[in-house]
Amino acid sequence: MSYSFDKVLKSKSFDEAIEQVTVELKNEGFGVLTEIDVKETLKKKIDVDFRKYKILGACNPHFAYKALQSEDKIGALLPCSVIVQEHDNGSIEVSAVDPVASMSAVQNETLGDIALEVQQKLKQVIDNLN
Repeated sequence: MSYSFDKVLKSKSFDEAIEQVTVELKNEGFGVLTEIDVKETLKKKIDVDFRKYKILGACNPHFAYKALQSEDKIGALLPCSVIVQEHDNGSIEVSAVDPVASMSAVQNETLGDIALEVQQKLKQVIDNLN
């Protein structure tokens, strides 16, 4: 089972991809709570060079609230991660976590229904990228 939805963007810069992902997330009801610059962090912490790679912590408050009501420890799996990375060939790839895959270990039918709804929204985000 795959754990993410992925798309390579052919005509976007890294920064343009971050912008478009943020807009598409907003269109689906998500906000970006956190942004981790992996390249910068690895350079600062262990002095290694790494490609452009950002992790966006996306949250849809409506679904987060429903998930927290149905499973009190689900916060360990929140927010939904979306990554934007630049490959060696200059292409930009965007990947979003599949919440159904990430929450499959939790045996809670209500949570499974919520994960399906969030899955559809994150798939739409990825599908809308160009």
